[in-house]
Amino acid sequence: MERHNRSSLVEFVLLGFPKVGHVRGWLFVLLLLAYLFTICGNMLIFLVIRLDAALHTPMYHFVSVLSVLELWYTATTIPKMLANLLSEKKTISFAGCLLQTYFFHSLGASECYLLTAMAYDRYLAICRPLHYPAIMTPTLCSKMAAGCWTCGFLCPISEVILVSRLPFCGYNEIQHIFCDFPPLLSLACKDTSTNVLVDFAINAFIILITFLFIMVSYGRIIGAVLKIKTAAGRRKAFSTCASHLTVVLIFFGSIIFMYVRLKKSYSLTLDRTLAVVYSVLTPLVNPIIYSLRNKELIKAIKRTVFRKGERASPTHH
Repeated sequence: MERHNRSSLVEFVLLGFPKVGHVRGWLFVLLLLAYLFTICGNMLIFLVIRLDAALHTPMYHFVSVLSVLELWYTATTIPKMLANLLSEKKTISFAGCLLQTYFFHSLGASECYLLTAMAYDRYLAICRPLHYPAIMTPTLCSKMAAGCWTCGFLCPISEVILVSRLPFCGYNEIQHIFCDFPPLLSLACKDTSTNVLVDFAINAFIILITFLFIMVSYGRIIGAVLKIKTAAGRRKAFSTCASHLTVVLIFFGSIIFMYVRLKKSYSLTLDRTLAVVYSVLTPLVNPIIYSLRNKELIKAIKRTVFRKGERASPTHH
Protein backbone atom coordinates (compact mmCIF):
# COMPACT_ATOMS: atom_id res chain seq x y z
CA MET A 1 0.00 0.00 0.00
CA GLU A 2 1.33 3.40 -0.92
CA ARG A 3 2.74 5.59 1.81
CA HIS A 4 2.79 9.38 1.80
CA ASN A 5 4.67 12.04 3.71
CA ARG A 6 2.99 15.23 4.89
CA SER A 7 4.29 17.39 2.05
CA SER A 8 2.99 15.06 -0.68
CA LEU A 9 -0.31 14.09 0.96
CA VAL A 10 -3.08 15.66 -1.10
CA GLU A 11 -5.98 13.31 -0.45
CA PHE A 12 -7.42 10.64 1.81
CA VAL A 13 -9.34 7.47 0.96
CA LEU A 14 -12.65 7.14 2.79
CA LEU A 15 -13.25 3.43 3.25
CA GLY A 16 -16.86 4.11 4.28
CA PHE A 17 -18.92 0.93 4.63
CA PRO A 18 -16.47 -1.96 4.09
CA LYS A 19 -17.48 -5.47 3.07
CA VAL A 20 -20.93 -4.44 1.84
CA GLY A 21 -20.35 -6.24 -1.45
CA HIS A 22 -23.51 -7.07 -3.37
CA VAL A 23 -25.76 -5.07 -0.99
CA ARG A 24 -23.99 -1.80 -1.88
CA GLY A 25 -26.80 -0.86 -4.30
CA TRP A 26 -29.47 -1.48 -1.68
CA LEU A 27 -27.49 0.50 0.88
CA PHE A 28 -27.26 3.40 -1.59
CA VAL A 29 -31.03 3.34 -2.19
CA LEU A 30 -31.75 3.14 1.55
CA LEU A 31 -29.40 6.03 2.36
CA LEU A 32 -30.74 8.10 -0.55
CA LEU A 33 -34.35 7.60 0.60
CA ALA A 34 -33.36 8.54 4.15
CA TYR A 35 -31.65 11.70 2.88
CA LEU A 36 -34.60 12.70 0.69
CA PHE A 37 -37.02 12.12 3.57
CA THR A 38 -34.79 14.21 5.85
CA ILE A 39 -34.74 17.07 3.34
CA CYS A 40 -38.49 16.97 2.63
CA GLY A 41 -39.49 16.50 6.28
CA ASN A 42 -37.34 19.30 7.65
CA MET A 43 -38.22 21.65 4.77
CA LEU A 44 -41.93 20.97 5.35
CA ILE A 45 -41.65 21.74 9.07
CA PHE A 46 -39.66 24.93 8.42
CA LEU A 47 -42.06 26.23 5.77
CA VAL A 48 -45.23 25.39 7.72
CA ILE A 49 -43.92 27.16 10.83
CA ARG A 50 -42.96 30.22 8.79
CA LEU A 51 -46.25 30.34 6.86
CA ASP A 52 -48.70 29.60 9.70
CA ALA A 53 -49.15 32.59 12.04
CA ALA A 54 -50.47 30.30 14.80
CA LEU A 55 -47.00 28.76 15.08
CA HIS A 56 -45.14 32.05 15.45
CA THR A 57 -44.16 31.25 19.02
CA PRO A 58 -40.72 30.83 20.65
CA MET A 59 -40.99 27.03 20.79
CA TYR A 60 -41.76 26.68 17.08
CA HIS A 61 -39.19 29.33 16.20
CA PHE A 62 -36.51 27.07 17.70
CA VAL A 63 -38.00 23.99 15.98
CA SER A 64 -37.78 25.77 12.61
CA VAL A 65 -34.15 26.74 13.30
CA LEU A 66 -33.41 23.10 14.20
CA SER A 67 -34.92 21.98 10.88
CA VAL A 68 -32.62 24.31 8.94
CA LEU A 69 -29.65 23.15 10.99
CA GLU A 70 -30.45 19.50 10.22
CA LEU A 71 -30.54 20.28 6.48
CA TRP A 72 -27.00 21.69 6.61
CA TYR A 73 -25.84 18.98 9.02
CA THR A 74 -26.82 16.14 6.69
CA ALA A 75 -25.54 17.99 3.58
CA THR A 76 -22.06 17.95 5.14
CA THR A 77 -21.70 14.16 5.08
CA ILE A 78 -24.48 12.22 3.32
CA PRO A 79 -23.89 13.37 -0.31
CA LYS A 80 -20.25 12.27 -0.07
CA MET A 81 -21.31 8.98 1.53
CA LEU A 82 -23.71 8.39 -1.38
CA ALA A 83 -21.03 9.22 -3.96
CA ASN A 84 -18.58 6.81 -2.31
CA LEU A 85 -21.11 3.98 -2.44
CA LEU A 86 -21.25 4.36 -6.24
CA SER A 87 -17.58 5.10 -6.89
CA GLU A 88 -14.58 2.80 -6.76
CA LYS A 89 -12.35 5.81 -6.07
CA LYS A 90 -13.44 6.95 -2.62
CA THR A 91 -11.08 9.88 -2.27
CA ILE A 92 -11.40 13.26 -0.59
CA SER A 93 -8.81 16.04 -0.68
CA PHE A 94 -6.84 16.99 2.43
CA ALA A 95 -8.49 20.44 2.50
CA GLY A 96 -11.91 18.92 1.76
CA CYS A 97 -11.50 16.47 4.63
CA LEU A 98 -10.63 19.27 7.07
CA LEU A 99 -13.58 21.35 5.84
CA GLN A 100 -15.99 18.44 6.19
CA THR A 101 -14.72 17.81 9.73
CA TYR A 102 -15.01 21.50 10.63
CA PHE A 103 -18.56 21.96 9.35
CA PHE A 104 -19.72 18.65 10.79
CA HIS A 105 -18.49 19.59 14.27
CA SER A 106 -19.62 23.22 13.96
CA LEU A 107 -23.16 22.17 13.12
CA GLY A 108 -23.11 19.44 15.76
CA ALA A 109 -22.03 21.95 18.43
CA SER A 110 -24.70 24.38 17.20
CA GLU A 111 -27.30 21.65 17.67
CA CYS A 112 -26.11 21.04 21.25
CA TYR A 113 -26.56 24.73 22.04
CA LEU A 114 -29.89 24.92 20.22
CA LEU A 115 -31.34 21.92 22.07
CA THR A 116 -30.24 23.63 25.30
CA ALA A 117 -32.02 26.84 24.28
CA MET A 118 -35.15 24.81 23.54
CA ALA A 119 -34.98 23.21 27.00
CA TYR A 120 -34.66 26.67 28.58
CA ASP A 121 -37.71 27.81 26.60
CA ARG A 122 -39.77 24.86 27.88
CA TYR A 123 -38.55 25.51 31.44
CA LEU A 124 -39.72 29.12 31.30
CA ALA A 125 -43.06 28.19 29.69
CA ILE A 126 -43.93 25.57 32.32
CA CYS A 127 -42.14 26.73 35.47
CA ARG A 128 -42.55 30.50 35.02
CA PRO A 129 -45.65 30.87 32.84
CA LEU A 130 -46.57 34.37 34.08
CA HIS A 131 -43.14 35.78 33.24
CA TYR A 132 -42.68 33.74 30.05
CA PRO A 133 -44.13 36.23 27.50
CA ALA A 134 -42.07 39.09 28.96
CA ILE A 135 -38.82 37.08 29.05
CA MET A 136 -38.97 35.01 25.87
CA THR A 137 -39.54 37.84 23.40
CA PRO A 138 -39.02 37.48 19.61
CA THR A 139 -35.84 39.56 19.96
CA LEU A 140 -34.42 37.25 22.63
CA CYS A 141 -35.36 34.19 20.54
CA SER A 142 -33.47 35.57 17.54
CA LYS A 143 -30.44 36.46 19.67
CA MET A 144 -30.39 33.01 21.27
CA ALA A 145 -30.62 31.27 17.88
CA ALA A 146 -27.83 33.49 16.46
CA GLY A 147 -25.74 32.80 19.56
CA CYS A 148 -26.14 29.04 19.10
CA TRP A 149 -24.88 29.24 15.50
CA THR A 150 -22.01 31.61 16.37
CA CYS A 151 -20.74 29.60 19.34
CA GLY A 152 -21.09 26.38 17.36
CA PHE A 153 -18.97 27.64 14.47
CA LEU A 154 -16.26 28.96 16.82
CA CYS A 155 -15.87 25.74 18.84
CA PRO A 156 -13.93 23.41 16.45
CA ILE A 157 -11.50 26.02 15.07
CA SER A 158 -8.65 25.14 17.46
CA GLU A 159 -9.12 21.40 16.84
CA VAL A 160 -8.99 21.85 13.05
CA ILE A 161 -5.86 24.03 13.28
CA LEU A 162 -4.10 21.42 15.43
CA VAL A 163 -5.00 18.59 13.03
CA SER A 164 -3.91 20.62 9.99
CA ARG A 165 -0.42 20.90 11.49
CA LEU A 166 0.02 17.17 12.03
CA PRO A 167 2.39 15.19 9.76
CA PHE A 168 0.57 12.43 7.88
CA CYS A 169 3.29 10.06 6.69
CA GLY A 170 1.46 6.76 7.11
CA TYR A 171 -1.46 5.18 5.29
CA ASN A 172 -4.00 7.61 3.89
CA GLU A 173 -7.05 5.34 4.35
CA ILE A 174 -9.65 6.72 6.77
CA GLN A 175 -11.44 3.90 8.58
CA HIS A 176 -14.74 5.77 8.78
CA ILE A 177 -17.80 6.78 6.74
CA PHE A 178 -16.77 10.47 6.71
CA CYS A 179 -13.88 12.66 7.85
CA ASP A 180 -13.73 13.14 11.60
CA PHE A 181 -11.13 13.92 14.26
CA PRO A 182 -10.66 10.40 15.78
CA PRO A 183 -9.93 8.59 12.47
CA LEU A 184 -7.74 11.47 11.27
CA LEU A 185 -5.65 11.37 14.45
CA SER A 186 -5.08 7.64 13.99
CA LEU A 187 -3.33 8.37 10.66
CA ALA A 188 -0.85 10.92 12.03
CA CYS A 189 2.75 9.78 12.35
CA LYS A 190 3.56 11.64 15.57
CA ASP A 191 2.23 11.63 19.11
CA THR A 192 -1.32 13.00 19.12
CA SER A 193 -1.95 12.96 22.87
CA THR A 194 -2.23 16.77 22.87
CA ASN A 195 -4.86 16.63 20.13
CA VAL A 196 -6.79 13.91 21.94
CA LEU A 197 -6.69 15.91 25.17
CA VAL A 198 -7.85 19.12 23.45
CA ASP A 199 -10.63 17.25 21.62
CA PHE A 200 -11.73 15.65 24.89
CA ALA A 201 -11.73 18.98 26.77
CA ILE A 202 -13.72 20.84 24.09
CA ASN A 203 -16.17 18.01 23.47
CA ALA A 204 -16.67 17.33 27.18
CA PHE A 205 -17.34 21.01 27.82
CA ILE A 206 -19.80 21.43 24.94
CA ILE A 207 -21.61 18.10 25.22
CA LEU A 208 -21.66 17.46 28.96
CA ILE A 209 -22.40 21.05 30.04
CA THR A 210 -25.27 21.44 27.58
CA PHE A 211 -26.63 17.97 28.41
CA LEU A 212 -26.42 18.73 32.14
CA PHE A 213 -28.24 22.04 31.62
CA ILE A 214 -30.99 20.26 29.66
CA MET A 215 -31.38 17.54 32.31
CA VAL A 216 -31.56 20.14 35.12
CA SER A 217 -34.20 22.04 33.15
CA TYR A 218 -36.26 18.90 32.69
CA GLY A 219 -35.82 17.94 36.32
CA ARG A 220 -37.43 21.22 37.28
CA ILE A 221 -40.07 20.83 34.58
CA ILE A 222 -41.03 17.37 35.86
CA GLY A 223 -41.23 18.73 39.42
CA ALA A 224 -43.53 21.53 38.27
CA VAL A 225 -45.70 19.22 36.17
CA LEU A 226 -46.22 16.75 39.03
CA LYS A 227 -47.68 19.61 41.08
CA ILE A 228 -50.44 20.12 38.51
CA LYS A 229 -53.61 18.70 40.06
CA THR A 230 -55.46 17.52 36.95
CA ALA A 231 -54.32 14.56 34.84
CA ALA A 232 -55.26 16.43 31.65
CA GLY A 233 -53.07 19.35 32.68
CA ARG A 234 -50.13 17.05 33.37
CA ARG A 235 -50.53 15.30 30.02
CA LYS A 236 -50.65 18.61 28.16
CA ALA A 237 -47.51 19.87 29.90
CA PHE A 238 -45.60 16.65 29.28
CA SER A 239 -46.71 16.50 25.64
CA THR A 240 -45.04 19.83 24.87
CA CYS A 241 -41.72 18.45 26.11
CA ALA A 242 -41.84 14.80 25.01
CA SER A 243 -40.70 15.44 21.42
CA HIS A 244 -37.77 17.59 22.44
CA LEU A 245 -36.65 15.19 25.17
CA THR A 246 -36.78 12.24 22.74
CA VAL A 247 -34.53 14.07 20.26
CA VAL A 248 -32.14 15.05 23.09
CA LEU A 249 -31.74 11.47 24.33
CA ILE A 250 -31.10 10.03 20.84
CA PHE A 251 -28.63 12.74 19.83
CA PHE A 252 -26.70 13.11 23.09
CA GLY A 253 -26.75 9.39 23.81
CA SER A 254 -24.68 8.69 20.69
CA ILE A 255 -22.33 11.69 20.68
CA ILE A 256 -21.40 11.35 24.38
CA PHE A 257 -20.16 7.82 23.78
CA MET A 258 -18.41 8.85 20.56
CA TYR A 259 -16.65 12.06 21.53
CA VAL A 260 -16.33 12.26 25.32
CA ARG A 261 -13.48 9.80 25.58
CA LEU A 262 -9.71 9.81 25.81
CA LYS A 263 -9.28 6.87 23.43
CA LYS A 264 -9.03 7.46 19.67
CA SER A 265 -11.42 4.59 19.06
CA TYR A 266 -13.10 1.72 20.87
CA SER A 267 -14.14 -0.27 17.82
CA LEU A 268 -14.30 0.65 14.14
CA THR A 269 -17.67 -1.07 13.78
CA LEU A 270 -19.07 0.66 16.85
CA ASP A 271 -17.76 4.04 15.67
CA ARG A 272 -19.41 3.60 12.27
CA THR A 273 -22.69 2.52 13.88
CA LEU A 274 -22.74 5.52 16.22
CA ALA A 275 -21.85 7.80 13.30
CA VAL A 276 -24.90 6.56 11.39
CA VAL A 277 -27.08 7.24 14.45
CA TYR A 278 -26.11 10.89 14.95
CA SER A 279 -25.41 11.84 11.32
CA VAL A 280 -28.30 10.03 9.56
CA LEU A 281 -30.84 8.64 12.03
CA THR A 282 -31.28 11.71 14.27
CA PRO A 283 -31.97 14.18 11.41
CA LEU A 284 -34.24 11.55 9.84
CA VAL A 285 -36.42 10.99 12.91
CA ASN A 286 -36.63 14.65 13.97
CA PRO A 287 -39.47 15.50 11.52
CA ILE A 288 -41.27 12.29 12.50
CA ILE A 289 -40.97 12.97 16.22
CA TYR A 290 -41.97 16.63 16.02
CA SER A 291 -44.89 16.04 13.67
CA LEU A 292 -46.40 12.77 14.88
CA ARG A 293 -46.23 13.77 18.55
CA ASN A 294 -47.46 17.31 17.97
CA LYS A 295 -51.16 17.77 17.16
CA GLU A 296 -50.75 21.53 16.73
CA LEU A 297 -48.08 21.05 14.06
CA ILE A 298 -50.12 18.36 12.26
CA LYS A 299 -53.11 20.72 12.13
CA ALA A 300 -50.87 23.50 10.79
CA ILE A 301 -49.50 21.19 8.07
CA LYS A 302 -53.05 20.30 7.02
CA ARG A 303 -54.11 23.95 7.02
CA THR A 304 -51.10 24.97 4.93
CA VAL A 305 -51.41 22.12 2.43
CA PHE A 306 -55.17 22.50 1.98
CA ARG A 307 -54.90 26.28 1.72
CA LYS A 308 -52.30 25.98 -1.01
CA GLY A 309 -54.44 23.35 -2.73
CA GLU A 310 -57.48 25.60 -2.70
CA ARG A 311 -55.48 28.47 -4.18
CA ALA A 312 -54.09 26.23 -6.91
CA SER A 313 -57.47 24.73 -7.91
CA PRO A 314 -59.51 26.69 -10.46
CA THR A 315 -62.81 28.28 -9.39
CA HIS A 316 -65.89 27.04 -11.24
CA HIS A 317 -69.01 29.20 -11.68
